[in-house]
Amino acid sequence: MCSERRQSTSIKMTELLNSTATAVAEKTCAICLEDSKDPLNLPCGHSFCDGCLGEWRSRYGVKDEMRRKCPSCRARIPPSKEMVAALLSVRAKKKALEDNNLTSSEDYRATCVALGVAEEEVGADWDGVTVLQDNSGKVVMPRYIVGAVKKGEIKLVLKWINANRTEDRANATSGAELMCTPALTIACMFNHLTLMTLLLQLGGDVNFKDCKGLTAIGLMFSDEMLEGGDVNERARLLLSWGANFFSREHTFWESCLTSSRKECISQAREYGKHELANLLESELGGRRCEIVSLTSRPELNGKKCVVDEYLPDSNQYKVMLETKSKEVLVLSPDNLKRRDRTPQDCGYYIEFKNGRTIRHDFDSSEDCLAFAAALNRGETQLVVTEEAEAAAEQAAAELLSELGLDDSAIESSSGYKAKKSKKKKGGKKKKK
Repeated sequence: MCSERRQSTSIKMTELLNSTATAVAEKTCAICLEDSKDPLNLPCGHSFCDGCLGEWRSRYGVKDEMRRKCPSCRARIPPSKEMVAALLSVRAKKKALEDNNLTSSEDYRATCVALGVAEEEVGADWDGVTVLQDNSGKVVMPRYIVGAVKKGEIKLVLKWINANRTEDRANATSGAELMCTPALTIACMFNHLTLMTLLLQLGGDVNFKDCKGLTAIGLMFSDEMLEGGDVNERARLLLSWGANFFSREHTFWESCLTSSRKECISQAREYGKHELANLLESELGGRRCEIVSLTSRPELNGKKCVVDEYLPDSNQYKVMLETKSKEVLVLSPDNLKRRDRTPQDCGYYIEFKNGRTIRHDFDSSEDCLAFAAALNRGETQLVVTEEAEAAAEQAAAELLSELGLDDSAIESSSGYKAKKSKKKKGGKKKKK
C-alpha cells in the first residue's frame, strides 16, 4: 500500500512539474529568453515575441532556408499578415500600371523587382490560407471609411467608430491591399490635423505600425511628405502624444523607411525643413512635459507644458504652459519631466459638435478629465472662455456703433445685457 501510494504521489508530482514547465515555456520566447511580448503562436505550437520573429526572418544572420523555419523545431513558419499585405499591395500596383499602359516606365520596372522580392519573402509554397495570425484583434475599415478618412469627413468617421465601441475602431486599418495602414496614419498623410487629434483622444495608438513597419511620425519624413508642404503641426501633435521612431522590421522595405531620429533630422534639413529638424535635435523638442523642482515659481510645479524650442547657448528650453493663459517660459532641462498625452490625460479637448470643432483649454489635467467624463455622460455645458467673452464684447460694440448707439447699451459679457428698442404703442396714426 505504501509503495503504491508513493508511486501515485510520484506520478502526480511529475505531471505537476511537466505542466509547470509547459506553462513557463509558453510564456517565454525561445529567441530572447524573456517573457513573450505580443506573442505569436506558430502552427507547430511554439510561441515567440512578434518582434523577435520578425528579427529572425531578417536580421539574425541565419541562412535563407532557415529563416522560414521555427527556431525551436524547424517546422515551417507561415507568412505573417503584414508580409502577405505587402505582397498584395505590390501586385495591385503592378496591375494598376499595366491597366494604364505604363509597362515601359521606370516605376513599373521597380515594381516588378519589388514583387519578386515580396514573393520570395512570403515563399513559393504559400497556399494563401496559412497566414500567421496575430493577437491584436485589429479592425479593418470598410472602403467607404478609408475614403472618409482621406477626405477628412469627421462626422462620418466618428459615427462609424462610435457605432461599435466594443471594437478598437480608433486603431482600425485599411485592407491588406492598402498596406494595413492605420486610420491615424491616413489622416496624417492627408493633413487632417483635427481628425488626427480626435482619433488620439479616442485611443488611437500614435506608434501603430503599418505592414511596412512605418508609423505616422516616420511618414512625416518621406520624400513625398517633405516635398508636399508644411508638416510641423502634424509632427508636433504626434510628438506631444509620445511618437517614437521605429527601425524597419522586414528586409523587403529596407529602402522605403527612414529608421532613426538622426536620419529624420538629415532628411528634414535636405528639404529645407530646418524648424522641424531643430525641434528633433533636442531630447524634449515638441514633447509634452511636467514642470518639476522649480523653486523660483513653486506654484507651477505639477503643471504641464509643451516644449517649443531648445536654446543651445543656455542649455534651456522655451516652453508654453498648458493653461488658458498660454504663458511662455524658459526652463532648464532639470525642471522638465516628459509626460506624453494620453486619452486619460490629454491636457486639452477637441469637441466635435453640430459639424463644428471646439477646442477646450483647461488650467489643470483634472479639469480636462472632468470635462471629458461629463461630455461622455452628456452633462457638459458651454464653456465660455475669456477670449470668447472679449470677442462677444467687441462684436456687440461694433454692432452698436453701426446702429449709432453708444457702448452704454452693453455690460460685460459675463452679464451681457443689450437695450431693446421699445415698440411704440398704437402703431401708425390713423389718417384723418
